[in-house]
Amino acid sequence: MIYVLLASFFKPRLPVKHPTSDLSFRVLPNDIDINLHMNNGRYLTICDLSRVDVFIRSGLAKCMIKEKWMPVITEHTMSYKKPLGVFHKYHVKMEIVSWDEKSFHMNHTFISAKSGRVLAEGTSKGSIVSKQGVLQPELVMKHVEQQGAKLT
Repeated sequence: MIYVLLASFFKPRLPVKHPTSDLSFRVLPNDIDINLHMNNGRYLTICDLSRVDVFIRSGLAKCMIKEKWMPVITEHTMSYKKPLGVFHKYHVKMEIVSWDEKSFHMNHTFISAKSGRVLAEGTSKGSIVSKQGVLQPELVMKHVEQQGAKLT
């Protein structure tokens, strides 16, 4: 988490609409389960880290802190195609592909660094919540864009 937080500040800024994050990782011994492959819960944690990268690089994190907004995941699915063994290098690509009146819709793709093969795929829906309730994604994106324009 700390590595992603720090590294994200030094990467190029992402657009708030349809951002794509690509992070590289290696399966560590604490990531594996009794079957000696990456635990299914660890995939969800890595998806969280890719969202943090997007939050920081798009400017959304700054707005969430300033406005006291909170991100929440309302739905998440994963399909596992091939296992990730210990010390296996992989990339996770995350992109916000669409949104509706309440949620952002995201895709997460885990790819082997060695073979380029898709190892797992997931989708998630997430919302931004304020003290008044769920915020419409269009309003959130507009607010982030306005805040970014003030910085330039």
